[in-house]
Amino acid sequence: MQKVDRMLGRGVIDEELYEELEEALLQADTNIQTTHEILEELRKAVREEKITSAEGIKARLQESIRSRFSQPGESILFRNFPPCVYLFVGVNGVGKTTSIGKLATRLTKEGRKVVLAAGDTFRAAAIEQLEIWAERSGSMIVKAQPGGDPAAVLFDAINAAKARGADFVLADTAGRQHTKGNLMAELAKVAKVVEKALGRPADEVLLVLDANTGQNAIRQAEEFTNAAGVTGLVLTKLDGTARGGALIGVYERFHVPIKLIGVGEKAEDLRDFDADAFARGLFE
Repeated sequence: MQKVDRMLGRGVIDEELYEELEEALLQADTNIQTTHEILEELRKAVREEKITSAEGIKARLQESIRSRFSQPGESILFRNFPPCVYLFVGVNGVGKTTSIGKLATRLTKEGRKVVLAAGDTFRAAAIEQLEIWAERSGSMIVKAQPGGDPAAVLFDAINAAKARGADFVLADTAGRQHTKGNLMAELAKVAKVVEKALGRPADEVLLVLDANTGQNAIRQAEEFTNAAGVTGLVLTKLDGTARGGALIGVYERFHVPIKLIGVGEKAEDLRDFDADAFARGLFE
C-alpha cells in the first residue's frame, strides 16, 4: 500500500486524506458506489474506534476491501468424477490460452493427467500456442484444423480423456466480444455439447478478465454468465498495474468466486486468489 503510505505520511486524518483515498480507489478501477461505501466504513471506524495511526487506517481499509469477498475457500482444483472439465471463456486478448497452459503445468507437476482442448479454432496461432504449452507441461492435446467446429473439438477431448483415464480437461474457446449475440449463442452451444459428452455440465466455466478492463468487466461478466453459466473468475495481468479494483464490483454483483489471478509471465505466476493479498496489493 505504498500510495496509502504516502498519503498518510502527513500524519493527519482529514477530509483531504479521504479525497486522496477516493482518488486512489477510483484509479484502481473500483466503481464509485463501492468506493463511497469503503470510505464511509473507514470514516465510521475512525470515529468509533478513535483510529489515529497510519497503520490503523491501512488495516481498516484492507479489511473493508477483503470483507467484500465473502466467498468460500473452494479451490480451483475441486474434482468431480474424472475427467474434471474446465471451460475457459472471455473476450479477445485477455489471456485464456496462457492461463490454461499455466494451470496445466501446475496440475501435471502435481501428478495429474491433463488433456488440453484447442477449442479456439478461429485462430491458428491459438492452436499453436496451446501445442507449445502441451509440450511444456506434458499434457495431451486434442485439436482440429483452423476453422473447424469448436464444439466437436471439446467433444473429442472429453472422450479422449475418458479413454486415457485423464484427470482434467482444460478447454480453450475463441475470444468473442460479449456484445456479439451470434458468437455468444455459439458459446452456449459449446457448453451444451460439453454437458452431452460429460454427462453433466462443465465442472467450471471460468471467465478470464484482464485487470486493465475496468468497469467493462461487469458487462462482460453479465453477458458470459447468461450465455455459459460462469462459475468462477480468473483475473490476468495483475503484474505491473495498479488496477484490479473492478473485481470488487464484479464479485459484489454476481457473487461468482474468484479462482485464480495471473501476476506474471512464468507458469508459477498463476496463483489461487487470496482476498487479503489482493486488498494489500490494490494500491501498490
